[in-house]
Amino acid sequence: MVSGTDGQFFFPKVPPGAFQLAITAAGFSPQSFSGILHDGETETLPPIALTVADTRTEVDVSLTQVEVAEEQIKIEEKQRVFGAIPNFYVTYDPDAAPLTRKQKFKLAFRTMVDPFTVGIAAAVAGIEQGQNHFYEYGQGAQGYGKRFGASYADATMGTLIGTAILPSLLKQDPRYFYKGTGSTTSRALYAIANSVICKGDNRHWQPNYSNILGNLAAGGISNLYYPEQDRNDAGLMFENAAIGIGSTAIVNLLQEFVIRKLTPKLPNSHTIQP
Repeated sequence: MVSGTDGQFFFPKVPPGAFQLAITAAGFSPQSFSGILHDGETETLPPIALTVADTRTEVDVSLTQVEVAEEQIKIEEKQRVFGAIPNFYVTYDPDAAPLTRKQKFKLAFRTMVDPFTVGIAAAVAGIEQGQNHFYEYGQGAQGYGKRFGASYADATMGTLIGTAILPSLLKQDPRYFYKGTGSTTSRALYAIANSVICKGDNRHWQPNYSNILGNLAAGGISNLYYPEQDRNDAGLMFENAAIGIGSTAIVNLLQEFVIRKLTPKLPNSHTIQP
């Protein structure tokens, strides 16, 4: 039975005996009324007031793993030593979410087109031209352009292969995970070891094939654009690979003990929970 607009209701032909009446309305707590109806009796009930029901709303504001990684990347892209030198490939969250393939390429391209990356390549080309290094390139604008192209190719190929292509194929994280705790010796050994080991996308430590093979590949590709007399085929490839791995170890040591102190406006905590 539905009551009228004034709240009145009427049940005809109710059989004698015990009865129970339940009153419900959307948004209100239900009420009940019971009694006994005698033969031939008409029961008039007292006013029944419904109270507003208690409401509870649950909102799930958790982020997916991909969204967490995206927020972490936004933080990492703001990390610059002295406010200028990009320091994108270090995370201060020991349990940072693994990057997707798209995010690995995004971070690599962000590094490759950064003005500092271009500026360093331009400076190296200028020094090489001043020293007449790779003299087969010649002098003048054309010679400088060739030296700049080779220097920029060295930087970008190493970044693209070692931090995007191979980490995507091998499911490895290209970032350095800052330790920051423990003895000086343990932190130093950790930093050096991270030139040949890394975290996988499964968050387990494993050999850093991406860095090792990336340096080998970059060294091999450099044979394609350096002057013929400066090419050394396999020798140059392994030499560049060794230099790349050694450079990674040195950079990791700086990351562990120096660079964080030189990075302004670094958040106190980079932990973003899913």
